Formats: sequence, C-alpha cells, structure tokens
Amino acid sequence: MRIGVPKEIKNHEYRVGLTPQSVRELIQAGHEVWVETHAGHAIGFSDESYLNSGASIACDATEVFAKAELVVKVKEPQSQEVALLKPHHTLFTYLHLAPALDLTRGLMASGANCIAYETVTDNAGRLPLLAPMSEIAGRIAVQAGAHCLEMEAGGRGVLLSGAPGVPAANVLIIGAGVVGTNALIMAVGMGANVTIMDTSMSRLREIDLQYGNQVHTVLSTITALDDYLPEADLVIGAVLVPGAAAPKLVRRSHLEIMKRGSVIVDVAIDQGGCVESARPTTHSDPTYVEEGVVHYCVANMPGAVARTSTLALNNATLPFVLALANKGPKQALLDDAHLMKGLNVFAGKLTSPEVASSLGIELADRKVLVNNA
Repeated sequence: MRIGVPKEIKNHEYRVGLTPQSVRELIQAGHEVWVETHAGHAIGFSDESYLNSGASIACDATEVFAKAELVVKVKEPQSQEVALLKPHHTLFTYLHLAPALDLTRGLMASGANCIAYETVTDNAGRLPLLAPMSEIAGRIAVQAGAHCLEMEAGGRGVLLSGAPGVPAANVLIIGAGVVGTNALIMAVGMGANVTIMDTSMSRLREIDLQYGNQVHTVLSTITALDDYLPEADLVIGAVLVPGAAAPKLVRRSHLEIMKRGSVIVDVAIDQGGCVESARPTTHSDPTYVEEGVVHYCVANMPGAVARTSTLALNNATLPFVLALANKGPKQALLDDAHLMKGLNVFAGKLTSPEVASSLGIELADRKVLVNNA
C-alpha cells in the first residue's frame, strides 16, 4: 500500500503522523511511504532520517495526497487538505467531528473513508488511541494553568504549591477519566490543594484509596459545582463523552461567582468544550479573559510537547496503521470491531452515531456500508 504523511499545517502543530521508526516497520512489511519534506523537522525527525528508514520525500502536500492511498495525520484536515482528499483515500487521524459541521460535510463530500483515532476502542471499552494524548493533555493542563495564574499571564498571582506560611492554590478537576487522572498526578505533585469531581462513585473510591487525604473527591452535581467553583484558583475541564459534544457543565453565570484572576483550562475544547464561555484558542494566542476569569482553551494542547506526543501517539497507532496497510482498509475494518468503531465517514456517508446526533445529520450503518463496498 502507498502511505502518505503530510506536514501538519494547523497553527503551531509540529507533531507528525509517522516517526522514522514507524516508517521502517511499514517499509519492512512491503509498503511504500511518502513523507512531505520537513514534516518532522521541527521535532528532530529530518528528511534524511525518513530516507534512511526507506521513505520517499514528497515536495508538498499535493504530491503526498496524489501518491497515497492511506493518509496518516495527527490533527483534523484543514480546508486545503480536505480539498485534496479523493474517494480512493483512507484518512487516519484525529477528527473530533461533533462540533465541526463544515469539516464533516467536507469529508462527506470528498468521498474519502475517514477513521478517527479518538473513537477506536479496545476490549475494555477504552479509547487506546486517544489515551496517550489525553495523558499528555492532562499533564500540560496543570503546567499551563500554573503559568496562567502568574500576574503577567493575567492570573491572580498565585503559586500552585503555595509557600512556607502561605496556603497552596485550590485546583478543581472536573472529570476523573484519563485527562483528569493525569491532571491530578501533576497537581498533587506540585503541592496544590486538589479536588476532583466525577459522576462515578466507583472511580472516586479508586482515587480515594490511592491518594487518601491528599485529594478531595466529590460527586459531580450542579450543587457541587456551585459550591466549589467560587473557591477554585484553577479549574481543569476534563469531561469526555466519546465521539460526542462535551456537556456544558461550567455555565457562563458561574464566572460571576469565581475569583478574579482565576483560571479555567478546558481540555474538552476539541469536543466543543465543557465550559459554556470556552472557545478554541491556539498556542500563539492561548488565552482570553471573560468576567475576570482567564480561559486557556488550546485545541491541540499536546502539540506544545510535539516530540513526546508524536512518539507516544505512534506507540498506539502503529499496529492499526500496519493492519490497514497489510489487509487493506475494508478487510482491516471487518476483522476488527474496535477499529470499525473509529470509522466516522465512509463513501460520502456519516457513520458515527455520536456525531450524527450532535450535528443532526442522517446516520448510515458502517458495517453494512463496508460489507457492500
């Protein structure tokens, strides 16, 4: 199979779909790989390293898409990339379509088959291709939030750990999944006073057993949010409904009761955000202030540590890339129900129930479509 790796073009996005090590595995399996020039240059993966792994170097994205049958990316395709997609393409990348009507329509119009990393599952119902980026995003969220609390960043001038004779900052984490758990690790490690909320009492019990009185666990309710948001210096929004738009748990009216200079980091912004006042920002312009509250809502947070993120992502995605290449997309999807869950668009039809519900687009049965292809 001919596999293409374009250079990411989203604002300050330096990750790359395949590392030279992953390329070598694909070449050894008998496939061709075309990598756009300088695709990994910013994070230390030179064109020479790709050539040494057996790849061919393409001069631009147009050549990559023209050569490829399987396109492996990191972030959702931008408009100029959507224009390059054809019906013979299979696109494998993060898509986050639930809040993206125009992108969804563009992918459907292209006729390409689009598999989203974030909805591929495993035997335990987890999201193995989303997990590595969620782990990193949760950790970055606390780093970014700690910086935003500094005066020059618009914050209230609070050190997360406090100081001798001065209390630590109050950190509220909403959601105890992969993002929330990793934010918890960082916040506890930095010495903050941490409260974590979730709707699952079993998950809260697990955290309580692990951390004891280092962490406060609270059942997530409207009343609990009303009680804890006014005391928080840093709020981490870590809510996920797989494939669907995130629920708006922190209301705009909550900003009025929060401390001036407090910070919200909405990690759920890729899925529309769990904070009503959140809107996507970029690494070059990461924050804005509403009602005196600093909002950090960067839509590709792991891109800030692009080399670490690329290596972690490839560890998870390479087995699926190999399956798609070795078997062909149709057979790979039919053989693996978990990969099938990742199929969001097929032959012009929307096949994700969560996205269809979020956007009000007619849903097609993915298994029927693939079987009949």
